[in-house]
Amino acid sequence: MPQGDYIDLHRKRHGQRFDLPERKRKREAREVHRRSRKAQETLGIKGKLLAKKNYQEKAQMKKTIKAHEESASRRKVDDNVEDGAIPAYLLDREETTRAKILSNTIKQKRKEKAGKWDVPLPKVRPVAEDEMFKVLRTGKRKTKQWKRMITKATFVGPGFTRKHPKYERFIRPSGLRFTKANITHPELKCSFNLEIIGVKKNPNGAMYSSLGVITKGTIMEVNVSELGLVTPAGKVVWGKYAQVTNDPENDGCINGVLLV
Repeated sequence: MPQGDYIDLHRKRHGQRFDLPERKRKREAREVHRRSRKAQETLGIKGKLLAKKNYQEKAQMKKTIKAHEESASRRKVDDNVEDGAIPAYLLDREETTRAKILSNTIKQKRKEKAGKWDVPLPKVRPVAEDEMFKVLRTGKRKTKQWKRMITKATFVGPGFTRKHPKYERFIRPSGLRFTKANITHPELKCSFNLEIIGVKKNPNGAMYSSLGVITKGTIMEVNVSELGLVTPAGKVVWGKYAQVTNDPENDGCINGVLLV
C-alpha cells in the first residue's frame, strides 16, 4: 500500500479537525508576512535568486490578469460619411474605430478559469457548523460523538452507496437528498426542471462542497442538454453552472438561476 493511502484511510476513519478550514485560512494569511520577511532578510546569492523567483511570479500574475481583461478590437464606423472628395490613397481603406468587444462565451470561460462568476447573489449568510451538523452519539455507552448528520439539502451521485457504519463519519439523510432543481434562464425568462450533475462550490467552505451540501448561494452544475443550447462552434452544451437562490431545506425544493 502506498504511503499516501494511509493518510486517506486515517481521514476516512477519524475525519479531520472541524477548525481545519479556519487554520488553513490563518496559515495562508500569515504566509504573506512570512514571505515578505524572508525577502527582506535573505542576503547574497540566495537573496538574488529569491528576488528573481518573486519577480517571475509577479510577472506571471500580471499576464494572467491581463489575459482576463477584455481585449480591444477594431470595427467599422457606422457614422455617415461626409460628402466630399476622398484622396486616392484612402479609397481602398475603411475608417475604423477601436472598441472593446468580447463574446459572452469567452467571458464565461475566462471567469470560470479564474474561479470567478458573475453571480446573482454575490454575498450570502454564512452557515455555522452547529446549524449545518447534528451530533450523533454512537456506541453502547453513548460517549462517542464523532458522527455528524447533515441537516441541509445534499446531492449524491447516481452510483452512491453508504459506507459501513463503522467508517461513516458524515450521514446525509435520504429525505434531504436532491437530484433535480428548478432553474430559471435569465434571458429566456423561463424555468426548467433540470438534473443536477454536481456541486461545484459551496460558499461556506471546501468541505461542504466535497460533501455535496446545497445551501443558499451554492454554485452547482446542471444538465442543460434538453434546452438546446449550442456553442459558437455548433456543439451542444451539456452542463452549465447555476446558483441556488433559496433555502432548499426550508422550501423542499431547489430553485436557482442559470449563469450565462
